[in-house]
Amino acid sequence: QVQLVESGGGLVQPGGSLRLSCAASGSRFSINAVAWYRQAPGKERELVAHITSGGSTNYAASVKGRFTISRDNAKNTVYLQMNSLKPEDTAVYYCNAEGYYIDSDNYSRTFLSWGQGTQVTVSS
Repeated sequence: QVQLVESGGGLVQPGGSLRLSCAASGSRFSINAVAWYRQAPGKERELVAHITSGGSTNYAASVKGRFTISRDNAKNTVYLQMNSLKPEDTAVYYCNAEGYYIDSDNYSRTFLSWGQGTQVTVSS
């Protein structure tokens, strides 16, 4: 299977920036699409940004123009650059990836993995 680990969260003042990373590990795998989600206290988890294997991106309306999702396929890592942060961006951010891996019997299997989340707090 494939494991995802997020990093880069923290406390930042309004107007500041953070870059989140989502690193995938495992053996004999290939990632198709990756997405960042976030969940604020008392709210539903929501999609923030999405990137396909070909590099096509889309964003939630609330972050468009402020956040940028990108991927480094050589490092199996996806980034979320967050600029002009607002208090309403405060949430736990999760990455989600789907793709396929080759199992021990050499069969191709699909996977859908989630990271453990990283806290982003925007406050003065």
